[in-house]
Amino acid sequence: MAASGARSCNLSGLLPAQTSLEYALLDAVTQEEKDGLVYQYLQKVDGWEQDLSVPEFPEGLEWLNTEEPISVYKDLCGKVVVLDFFTYCCINCIHLLPDLHALEHTYSDKDGLLIVGVHSAKFPNEKVLDNIRSAVLRYNITHPVVNDADASLWQELEVSCWPTLIILGPRGNMLFSLIGEGHKEKLFLYTSIALKYYKDRGQIRANKIGIKLYKDSLPPSPLLFPGKITVDHVSNRLVIADTGHHRILVVWKNGQIQYSIGGPNPGRKDGIFSESSFNSPQGVAIMNNIIYVADTENHLIRKIDLEAEMVSTVAGIGIQGTDKEGGAKGDEQPISSPWDVVFGRSGSEVQRDNILWIAMAGTHQIWALLLDCGRLPKKNELKEGTCLRFAGSGNEENRNNAYPHKAGFAQPSGLSLASEDPWRCLFVADSESSTVRTVSLKDGAVKHLVGGERDPMNLFAFGDVDGVGISARLQHPLGVTWDKKRNLLYVADSYNHKIKVVDPKTKNCTTLAGTGNASNIISSSFTDSTFNEPGGLCIGENGELLYVADTNNHQIKVLDLETKTVSVFPVFTSENAVVDGPCLAEKPKTLPKLPKSAPGVRLSPVAACPGQTLQFKLRLDLPSGTKLTEGASSCWFLSAEEY
Repeated sequence: MAASGARSCNLSGLLPAQTSLEYALLDAVTQEEKDGLVYQYLQKVDGWEQDLSVPEFPEGLEWLNTEEPISVYKDLCGKVVVLDFFTYCCINCIHLLPDLHALEHTYSDKDGLLIVGVHSAKFPNEKVLDNIRSAVLRYNITHPVVNDADASLWQELEVSCWPTLIILGPRGNMLFSLIGEGHKEKLFLYTSIALKYYKDRGQIRANKIGIKLYKDSLPPSPLLFPGKITVDHVSNRLVIADTGHHRILVVWKNGQIQYSIGGPNPGRKDGIFSESSFNSPQGVAIMNNIIYVADTENHLIRKIDLEAEMVSTVAGIGIQGTDKEGGAKGDEQPISSPWDVVFGRSGSEVQRDNILWIAMAGTHQIWALLLDCGRLPKKNELKEGTCLRFAGSGNEENRNNAYPHKAGFAQPSGLSLASEDPWRCLFVADSESSTVRTVSLKDGAVKHLVGGERDPMNLFAFGDVDGVGISARLQHPLGVTWDKKRNLLYVADSYNHKIKVVDPKTKNCTTLAGTGNASNIISSSFTDSTFNEPGGLCIGENGELLYVADTNNHQIKVLDLETKTVSVFPVFTSENAVVDGPCLAEKPKTLPKLPKSAPGVRLSPVAACPGQTLQFKLRLDLPSGTKLTEGASSCWFLSAEEY
């Protein structure tokens, strides 16, 4: 029956018909029955007197991965279109991407299908096109993305949460909506039948859409979106999660790569180093030549044995889990998007680290993996290999509670441990609530440290304000590290592009380094240097150096806490190819020769240790009244002798 009168052009107009369809699908047994029900639903919706039409993309919006802006009613006419309303910080949106990748692999624009990402930001930092561009590269998004910075489409269609999918017919007519993650079966069912239905009616066009991928224009970058970093205090090495290259680097303090494990493409394979693979690894922890890795997009915890040169899986089954309790043996326990890992002990009487704490971003919880038999607070003795929830209900909240299972986190993404008294706690960078929280190792109590606000349901209390406790404001922090030398906590305040420092005794939070602008300026002072979404950090050299994974700058920055200077950590292979960030593939330049009359200055020898920051300053004192001629070349050379 055709509907009469004007029809609301938002998602609520679809609700009655789609709800009836979904109830009918619950009773369907065979695939043929399901296909038939969806086909009949499309006949009904397509027969409405008036389409539920989406508005045209507003003029002036910024686009990525396209040659030019796209029009719903010109370019997309004759296509079945999936609009993905997302924001790039959201773990649920990240979880949806594999489903969209699979759909794109099955159907192309020649088949009549196109996916368009509509980026509707939560945080102010996410409205900036360059930051969205970095996320598009980081998550390998290859379909068009439009920056709906003012959420005009979001509001007009009355979208209410991230992620939301809206499936359109070839006239820009809304057919289906899917809210949240975990709807892969329905997504494939609805799109496949929509393609068949409109092909049967000759309404599908096979024209290509002008795609121009941002990643194809990038210069080679040996470090790509490094996510986390840690120090091996015994062997004088750094471990870097080279997230964008899907690999783990083990690097000497002078910058030379010792091991490169995995990469450059995503995969999931255990075995010898040359054959093993990861998928967007994040957290790393090293002890006694063993590295544990939060293999985030594989939903696994991996173990790297540097002596045996082997990679194995110790937790997770390789697909996203929904279990919020756990308790099974690690390699049989499904987990969801682990983002960071750190070692700990199950009790003061235990002499070695026997627990791996896990920031389980996907279920908004803190989990534990027993590396040996042990006991968690208020738990019975647990067997080696057990993987289970320690704190967090699984609800996405900013809820503190004396009972760990009643507390709530919102995408915890960074962990650090202060094992000594009076702290005895885990520090947690809780990214979506823009807070730093503590979890007591004595009883599991979850408490607030800085950021956020008192309402546990408000996940929009963010900003950039130095202050005490709840008066301080952060924006999507991703990393924390404990400085036991000074009893201070350093925070990667990612979306503010700053490194902040917190005194847990007074709860005072102040800016340590960074101007707040997303840039890559290396300055002699902390306050003038810049970062771009730093994601991880760690303390080295007995508290003298702070290493920062400056994620979107594709670099590791070194902050000397004694001299207050910043430098770039030089990563290079044994062939001395420097790989400390994006490097353009250029032809070697012919350097001019210095004239014989050029003065030479020999400096006194300087003793330096690996990782130490050295400053070299050149000052030209010209005679009074003279100046450099514009356009005339001038040069100087610096050479160093090795001992």
